[in-house]
Amino acid sequence: MRIGAPKESFEGEARVAMTPDSALQLQKLGYDCLIQSGAGLKAGFTDEAYRTANVRVVPTEEELFQLSDIVAKVRPPTEAEADLTHSGQLLISFFYPAQNKDLMERLKDRGTSVIAMDMVPRISRAQKMDALSSMANIAGYRAVIEAANNFGRFFTGQVTAAGKVPPAKVLIVGAGVAGLAAIGAATSLGAIVYAFDVRPEVAEQIESMGANFVFLDFEESQDGAATGGYAAPSSPEFREKQLAKFRELAPEMDIVITTALIPGRDAPVLWTKDMVEAMKPGSVIIDLAAERGGNCELTVPDQKIVTDNDVTIVGYTDFPSRMATQSSALYSTNIRHMMTDLTPAKDGQVVQNMEDDVIRGATVVKDNAITFPPPPPKVQAIAAAKPKPKEKELTPEEKRAAETAAFRKATLNQVGLLVVGTLILLVLGSFAPVSFMQHMVVFALACFVGFQVIWNVSHSLHTPLMAVTNAISSIVIVGAILQIGSGSWLVTILAALAVLMTSVNIVGGFLVTRRMLAMFQKS
Repeated sequence: MRIGAPKESFEGEARVAMTPDSALQLQKLGYDCLIQSGAGLKAGFTDEAYRTANVRVVPTEEELFQLSDIVAKVRPPTEAEADLTHSGQLLISFFYPAQNKDLMERLKDRGTSVIAMDMVPRISRAQKMDALSSMANIAGYRAVIEAANNFGRFFTGQVTAAGKVPPAKVLIVGAGVAGLAAIGAATSLGAIVYAFDVRPEVAEQIESMGANFVFLDFEESQDGAATGGYAAPSSPEFREKQLAKFRELAPEMDIVITTALIPGRDAPVLWTKDMVEAMKPGSVIIDLAAERGGNCELTVPDQKIVTDNDVTIVGYTDFPSRMATQSSALYSTNIRHMMTDLTPAKDGQVVQNMEDDVIRGATVVKDNAITFPPPPPKVQAIAAAKPKPKEKELTPEEKRAAETAAFRKATLNQVGLLVVGTLILLVLGSFAPVSFMQHMVVFALACFVGFQVIWNVSHSLHTPLMAVTNAISSIVIVGAILQIGSGSWLVTILAALAVLMTSVNIVGGFLVTRRMLAMFQKS
């Protein structure tokens, strides 16, 4: 079978669904690859590069659709492109079936099967095909770059001879893939980053990336498993509390990046006109939801506007396309992984197994029938959290009593350990020879010092620590060798064991260190 990728007809779209590298992988699955002439130029892939990868370059879109059994695209097909498809053909692209019901009907009537890359279920096995996440990752990063370009000031704070420069304050609304990518880029540039999400379970992810999670004093349970890992629509009460929090934050923020989307719905309006008016002059809003109406009330899709109070609002809908080479590479890889699942025998023949959660979830049209919406996947995207028992709110007196009880318990444990240790030393002191007690004291001090040395080393220094432990082991082995010749048989046995164990540690440490150094040597 032949798989072809046409030139994208959507104005400004620079991505392509097949790269020379992905074509080589598709050929290993048994497919012949076709590309429309010029389809990859905006993404940096020339026709000659495709020919080198044994891809047939065809001159027109019509010829490509006619020759291809499978057509891979980025954007949903236009009506004209839909009319170029034929019966038995398979179309793979972003499709947004909830918003394109007429297009589904048209393709169904033509006998064309459709796999929507935006409908790939968010389960672990399907991550390699999750094109939405691939593009959202790029969009989140690019949003920060656009914000920095329009902001006109440093992101990071600086102290110079000429004065102090405060860091920029950035608010990320929505901590999905795009939001987390934006958090990573903004924190790496040195900004003070705040992030909000309606799913409280993402707070740990946000804080682990160096951002501050914006907590809302409102409890609203939401099952991430039931929503496939996406945020669900919020209640009116929660929304009012949310907007009130944003109004409180608006005067402090220099940059706001909104990423909130709900599958199958228009983007919720989260940043209203009065919030824009409350922001400082020179502030920037990047609305990644502009294509679905925008999270900001004043967003104009595909345009950058400046408000009366000098706030820049960027509503571009082509953030991934602005990094076309990387976007095309990632998207074509998602397509290739989808084709791998569709070709179990690697014989160039498509097998649409509708019992497979991933294939069934992504298939929206098949055999002259609309199969959208799909049934819920058998495997949940996120394991449903077990309900936690609601803890009783303690009074200040009860809290103090609990703290006092905990302190007393810890004190008793410490006293108990000291008593046991003292008794052991008394027994040893009464019956063991004086020479043994001298060695015992040295051993106890060595254990204490060694523990303090190792425990207080930063985790980031664990690799250099190998050299330190080798040095300590060398000291131990020298001391143990000296003790082997003592008169006490117990000391001799302990010294021999020390020599054995430290020898293993020293030899193993040097072997591991050599292997690690070899990894960093230039070839």
